[in-house]
Amino acid sequence: MTAVDLARVQFALTANVHFLFVVLTLGLTPIIAIMQTRYVLTGRAVHLTMTRYWGQLYVVNYGLGIVTGLVMEFQFGLAWTGVDRVAGQVFGAPLALETIVAFFAEATFLGIWIFGWGTLPKVVHLISFYLVTITAYASAVFVMVANGFLQHPVGYVLRDGTARITDLRALFTNPEAVGALRHLVPAALMLGGMVVAGISAWQLRRHPDDTDVFLRSLRMGVLVGVAGAFFTFAFGWAQLDYLRTDQPGKVDAIMPSKDAGPVTDRPPGWIALPFSIMQQFGEYSAYLGLFLLPFLIRRWIVRRRILLRVMTWWIPLPFVAVVCGWLVREVGRQPWAIYGVLRTADATSLSTGQVAVSLALFGVVVVGLAGTNWLVLLMLARRGPHRLALGRVLGDDEPAAATEPAVV
Repeated sequence: MTAVDLARVQFALTANVHFLFVVLTLGLTPIIAIMQTRYVLTGRAVHLTMTRYWGQLYVVNYGLGIVTGLVMEFQFGLAWTGVDRVAGQVFGAPLALETIVAFFAEATFLGIWIFGWGTLPKVVHLISFYLVTITAYASAVFVMVANGFLQHPVGYVLRDGTARITDLRALFTNPEAVGALRHLVPAALMLGGMVVAGISAWQLRRHPDDTDVFLRSLRMGVLVGVAGAFFTFAFGWAQLDYLRTDQPGKVDAIMPSKDAGPVTDRPPGWIALPFSIMQQFGEYSAYLGLFLLPFLIRRWIVRRRILLRVMTWWIPLPFVAVVCGWLVREVGRQPWAIYGVLRTADATSLSTGQVAVSLALFGVVVVGLAGTNWLVLLMLARRGPHRLALGRVLGDDEPAAATEPAVV
């Protein structure tokens, strides 16, 4: 393999692993925000338990996701110097904003939320998590703006081989960024909803004593997952309208059709397979969710153990789908690193040996982090709503908030 091939494998590995953390984070935050809102409005202990249980999973995933993001940035700066040389002033601007939002604002608000249990007033504590949710999605906006520039460069001028921003509005309203964001957000909600529903289904089979917590969680997960699946499917197909003009080779490869117009550079034809997997998963997820809706009435789903098994087995599938979507988007713009501006072969300057060493080192790190994350999440998920660490005040058996009077 050449240096370029190894660098592409390295980026695919680090970016894919980090992306899985990000999508789960984006999927869980709105669900947890709803759970805590219901607790603040009703004061019912069940909603507090749900918030703490799913909040634990979120905090672990967020923390390790930050580290995988650092690994991805290190390898990108090391292996893809050509992108920085040509478009660093444009591509780097939204990424700098994302870093400020993700590492400063979002982390600050999350710290307030983690350590504010039993100390802050309930409404203030809830607001802190709403700010976590807002900043998480703001980070996603900035990342997709940067990626959208790689897919369809706009709002810039090339002077002496260096791109400079000329139209900030065009950069942020790039259809490649806006369209992808509209597809990503419901996809994240679909994934988050299905993870919540799947874990809840497992708990309902194994621990019937916790029915109240997990039946409510299952209902919320299914509803969010179904809504996310339908919007993901709709906004995904909507992207073809501008892709036929911006990246006709990608459309030609994934359909595969021959009406995409004149195409000089085509991506590998195998991306039609992940596109098909992603598309079919979206359809089947929507159908499954619709089928489950009647069983959510009262406690009917609890007595349908085969359905609970199916929902648990379904957990890995949305992760497979989002990876397939990432492959279609990123591999689909090949052979360009910046579409129409910089070829992938010209974007890296490392030797084959150097890239091989960094691939081995970064690969071990990100795979280790991913494995650690899933093992810890599995342990916390299996433990159930008992012995929760999040929200526990030091020296107390239960968080102070649980003994406060209800807030209406």
